[in-house]
Amino acid sequence: MTNHDWVLDTHVLISAALSRKSSPYALVQHLLANARLVFSPPTFEELRSRIYRPKFDPYISLDLRERILRDVSACAVWVEIGPTMSGWSRDPDDDKFIATALQVPGAILVSGDQDLLSAVAPGSLQILTPAQACQRLGLTVPVPE
Repeated sequence: MTNHDWVLDTHVLISAALSRKSSPYALVQHLLANARLVFSPPTFEELRSRIYRPKFDPYISLDLRERILRDVSACAVWVEIGPTMSGWSRDPDDDKFIATALQVPGAILVSGDQDLLSAVAPGSLQILTPAQACQRLGLTVPVPE
């Protein structure tokens, strides 16, 4: 059992949908079965708006997009974040992920975004790449063909 709550940025969740042979996919599958994903309305809205972009049409079916949103929404821990949430990341739009993670003590934030990975994490917040998170959890990632 994974005894942390996890905040996954939008890129990690979409990457998992795009490739079954990737760290994001292995991580998301493990976390859905063994942990709790944490969302705030702004982080979920970003996922909802981006997953429907036309550039993903050749790779992610409409049915799969709807299942992803339904599944993560159903198992999520929902938190509210305040309107003043900035200054941690080089990209102020990414601060919503840090603010979300800070609402749950011990939460871990996973991102592939360099703006988040280079952020000065407040308090004891850990920000990991999907590969680092998989390594921490002892997950085996399938090798792409």
